[in-house]
Amino acid sequence: MKIAILDDYFDTVRTLHCFAKLAGHEVTVFNDHVQDTDGLAARLAGTEVLVLIRERTKIQAPLLERLPKLRLISQRSVYPHIDIAACTRLGVIVSSDQHAGTPSYAAAELTWGLVLAAARQIPQQMAALQAGVWQIGVGSTLRGKTLGIFGYGRIGAAVAGYGRAFGMRVVAWSGPESLERARADGVEVAASKAALFAACDVVSLHLRLYPSTRGVVTAEDLGRMKPDAMLVNTSRAGLIAPGALVAALRAGRPGMAAVDVFEEEPVLGGDHPLLAMPNVVCTPHIGYVSRDEYELQFSDIFDQIVAYAAGAPINVVNPDVLGRG
Repeated sequence: MKIAILDDYFDTVRTLHCFAKLAGHEVTVFNDHVQDTDGLAARLAGTEVLVLIRERTKIQAPLLERLPKLRLISQRSVYPHIDIAACTRLGVIVSSDQHAGTPSYAAAELTWGLVLAAARQIPQQMAALQAGVWQIGVGSTLRGKTLGIFGYGRIGAAVAGYGRAFGMRVVAWSGPESLERARADGVEVAASKAALFAACDVVSLHLRLYPSTRGVVTAEDLGRMKPDAMLVNTSRAGLIAPGALVAALRAGRPGMAAVDVFEEEPVLGGDHPLLAMPNVVCTPHIGYVSRDEYELQFSDIFDQIVAYAAGAPINVVNPDVLGRG
């Protein structure tokens, strides 16, 4: 089969051990990012299987209609960037393992790295030192502070564990089932979402982005935060109401933020208001970008291709497409 892999920025995928699972197939790997329909249609002409790296490229109906040989899209995790209805209409199977029960420790570790970096002003202090300045301010310690976990799932639970290891009081707010897991783990449950934002020194978001969670963090929520509190988002930018975080930081509640995700990605040319704020630490959506995480993710992605080639597709998110001639 002709397989195309998009957006492998550092040509990492072909160096993974699991890449051997594609032996015998014709694989083309693209290392740049293209989003326009004409450009993608040209480079994917003849492609039968398309491999996506998370949500880096949107796959919508105008493109799908120009790829008559495409039969499978294989990826991992959620798929708001894929037009599932168009895939079903055009006979394209979408396979996406939701990795239930397997936390992204890479994302959890980056979350904690951002918490530490923001609290101790590590990027700002380093930049000042490189510019010839010795110390530019006083940071904050975490021990004895309160960490709020909004979304107590796989990653949220891991971050909660890091907080406890650092001597923080951990409080969670989430859906009923997740809160039961939090209680079972000995984690305190907030009285409400409003109480979580008002009481915590650090609030870290760990929700999946669905229509029901888009904009779930409102301007009012952010306005309840302490002037010296921190908002951390390594999940999805869409969880926060549009423009609310920038406005809240300018208003002084919360006092700082650490983010790994943006409304429109990639952010190029330094063109984003958060990048100009001295009280914000930003990274370019690298929560899952580690070699170890790539091995886990692409092993699943390639297993889906192998299963499809054997005539037994797995992790199909649009089962209505199955059984068509």
